[in-house]
Amino acid sequence: MNDLSWFTTLSTVAAMIGMGIGVLGPAIAMGRAISSALEAISRQPEAEKSILRTLFIGLAMIESLAIYVLVIALIVLFRNPLLEYLLKTKS
Repeated sequence: MNDLSWFTTLSTVAAMIGMGIGVLGPAIAMGRAISSALEAISRQPEAEKSILRTLFIGLAMIESLAIYVLVIALIVLFRNPLLEYLLKTKS
């Protein structure tokens, strides 16, 4: 395999590992947030609307972290500046 093939393969593997690690944190945080919200609702059922509203805002903030990881991984895969550098040095 030539240098370009190795580089694209390693970039793809790095993007997959980055996605796996980067999504792990938000997934754990979402689970804990939902668990805490359900516990709070079971303690105070009359505050359900307030708790759910706060929960959904928090979940949206947590989900944005996973979306940022996805954007960075897509940049690494499809618009990698190091790939352009490697192509210029080859020619």
